[in-house]
Amino acid sequence: MIKKIKTKKPEKKKMGEKFEKDKKSKKGIAKEKKGTKKEVKKKNIKKERKKSLGNFIKRGSRIFSKKKLKRTKKAKKALVLFSGGLDSMLVIKLLRGLGFEVEAVLFNSHFYPLKKTNFAETFCNKEGIKLHKIDLGEDYFNMLQNPKYGYGKGLNPCIDCHAFMLKKAKELAKKIKADVIATGEVLGERPFSQHLKGLKKVEEVAGLKEKVLRPLSAKILPETYYEKKGIIDRNKLLGIKGRRRDVQLKLVKKYKIERFESPGGGCLLTDKTFARKVKDLIDNKELNKENVELLKIGRHFRDKDCKYIVGRNENENEKLIGLADKKDVLFEVINIPSPITLLKRKGKNSNLYMTAALTAYYSDARQQNLPAVQVEYKTSRKVSTIVVDLKKDLKKIEEFIKSKRIL
Repeated sequence: MIKKIKTKKPEKKKMGEKFEKDKKSKKGIAKEKKGTKKEVKKKNIKKERKKSLGNFIKRGSRIFSKKKLKRTKKAKKALVLFSGGLDSMLVIKLLRGLGFEVEAVLFNSHFYPLKKTNFAETFCNKEGIKLHKIDLGEDYFNMLQNPKYGYGKGLNPCIDCHAFMLKKAKELAKKIKADVIATGEVLGERPFSQHLKGLKKVEEVAGLKEKVLRPLSAKILPETYYEKKGIIDRNKLLGIKGRRRDVQLKLVKKYKIERFESPGGGCLLTDKTFARKVKDLIDNKELNKENVELLKIGRHFRDKDCKYIVGRNENENEKLIGLADKKDVLFEVINIPSPITLLKRKGKNSNLYMTAALTAYYSDARQQNLPAVQVEYKTSRKVSTIVVDLKKDLKKIEEFIKSKRIL
């Protein structure tokens, strides 16, 4: 017989117990769910913050990169050496027409006419161009006394001078972050410096080999660094050569330039008479700004350690008074129209009588047939007078003028 094995049936849970357990488990799940929701929320917030921060950084970097891009797309900057002449005016107009932001630099060498300097300032103000003015000092005068590449027809050391200015322009270009250095030079316009060999030498001495753009003659000159690098399009530049100015005058109409200075009357060192006066200063070791300014006015005489400068009109008389220093002596005839004579002396010994005689000679005394006149002279300490006998000393005075005048 096979015995039946009794298996215990699982106990049925009471409804109440089951309900309570279910209730508890549901509450636990609910609690767990609540906890996870908060955590999820926090996580989502963190994610959103990270995303927004990331987006902000990306946006910022995009904005920054766009700004950078705009800067690179922004007009390239050119620094133009500006003399106030027509050629450099045309270069400014040409480069602006090609989309360049232009700044100009004007060098005051004390050998350039003041009217051209003033004209350069007026032009730049009208065109809204920033003009940098650089005063050339002692280092320039040292170069002038002993130029490595010599002088032109007067006392003009063109190659050394241009190289000197380009060195200064190079420093300024770096400071203002200019992409191009340009000049108004025209090939063959100036015989001493504006020939191919001279232009190359200037670049070499200035440390700017292939880095001086001459837009008016660029097409007939070797390609510059700026053209090779695509900073400027060579095809949009010009090919002017020589001293004729037909092309420049056509450009004047094109750019609607109303007024410009004549090509003459440039550097005073090219003038032979003025050059002799400068040479006299160099020989007597008196070359400085103040003495160069004095060369532009009056009649000049030299006798040993003394220099005599006689005013030619009221304007020059006023300038002589303004330029006199403490060691100088000023002379003037009393009671009649008279020039001012400035005596510059190195030592105490000076020919006061001859200075007074020169003053009397160029006054109205001879026209009025006055045999003798009284001349007043002033030092920083005292005022004195000398009587000049024109009738007696006239020949002496005329001999002095003939032999001692710096012509």
